[in-house]
Amino acid sequence: MNSNSTEPVLRVSNLTKAYGDRTVLSDVSFSLAAGERVGLMGTSGSGKSTLLNCLGGIDKPDSGSIEITGNFIQEKTADELCKIRRETVSTIFQFFHLLPTLSARENIELPLELIGIHIDERNERVQNLLEEIQLTHRADATPDELSGGEMQRVAIARALAPRPKLILADEPTGNLDSKTGESILDLLEALSQKHDTAMLLVTHSKAATRICSRTLKIHDGALETSN
Repeated sequence: MNSNSTEPVLRVSNLTKAYGDRTVLSDVSFSLAAGERVGLMGTSGSGKSTLLNCLGGIDKPDSGSIEITGNFIQEKTADELCKIRRETVSTIFQFFHLLPTLSARENIELPLELIGIHIDERNERVQNLLEEIQLTHRADATPDELSGGEMQRVAIARALAPRPKLILADEPTGNLDSKTGESILDLLEALSQKHDTAMLLVTHSKAATRICSRTLKIHDGALETSN
C-alpha cells in the first residue's frame, strides 16, 4: 500500500528543550513520510527519551514545532492531545505495557473501545490483527501466559488497531533474546509496510535499523543524519 500524499506524516522543526541550564534537545529537525521507517540511535542521556516524550505530547518543547498529520501538537489542549494519541500516534514499548487482567484479544481491542469503534468492526479488526501476528491460537491467553515475543506481538497489534499514521517504537526488541527480536523486527517491517504506517524506531542496536530506510543519530541533544 502506498500513500499518494506528499505531505510528511511527521515534521519536526527546530525543536529545543532544556531542563534548567541543561540543554536536552538542540535545534532538532527531521520528517517522516507515510510508510517510512526511520531509526533513531543514541546513547543513554543523548535526548532520545525527551524527544519521544515531546513527539507523544507528554512533554512540551521550549521552542520549535511538531506537526503530525497537519496538527501542531504543542498548540493542542490536553483533550486534543489525548485524541491524537488514541487515534493518530501509537507507541510500542520495550516492556510491552499490556494490561495483565485482559486477554490478548481484549488488549488489542481496548484502544478501539476508547475511540468508539462499533463492536462489529472491533471484532473484525482484532481478528485480522491476530491473524497477522499469528496468534489466533493465543487470543484468550493473558499476558502472564504469553512469552516475551508473544507479548510484544500483541503490543504491536494493539498499536496498529486504531490505524495510526505514526508509530513510536521505543526499544521494541530491547527486552527480547536476539532470535525473538529478529522476528519482531520482521513483523514491524511487514506490518508498517502493509498498513502504510510511518515509524520512528528508537534503538541502541545498529542491527535493528536494518528495517529502516535511514538512521538518525542524536548526540548531546543534537541530531545528525547517517546510514
